Amino acid sequence: MSHVDPCDEPAVGRSAKEVIGPSPLLAIDDEPSPRLIVDAPMPRPLALGKVFIQYRTENIRIVSVFGKGAMDVSPRIGHVHVTVDDLPWHFIDASGETVVLVGLRAGPHTVKIELANPVHQVIASESVHFVVPG
Repeated sequence: MSHVDPCDEPAVGRSAKEVIGPSPLLAIDDEPSPRLIVDAPMPRPLALGKVFIQYRTENIRIVSVFGKGAMDVSPRIGHVHVTVDDLPWHFIDASGETVVLVGLRAGPHTVKIELANPVHQVIASESVHFVVPG
């Protein structure tokens, strides 16, 4: 979901829509495509063997709502799938918050974060590569 940080510039004279974006109470005609932006793991926790990966989305809200009926919601909603080291399974996160992984062995790792719609179809995908220190 596109969002203007109110701290970036003074809100004086700017409308609520300019500061916080469109109302989630009204459908958006011709919604732009959803985007996924994933950061590298935060260095300080990684140095301690903990993986904290921040991500954000644009033009989609991350919420814990699933199923075919949720496909018609506007603005769009979705969640993320998180896969570690190409394992044959993933876990789902619908918090929109930092992904936290602990207990990974020392060495190189890859985490794939996939933006998915309410019926788990992948919309976008980003992978981060990093090394957990020994």
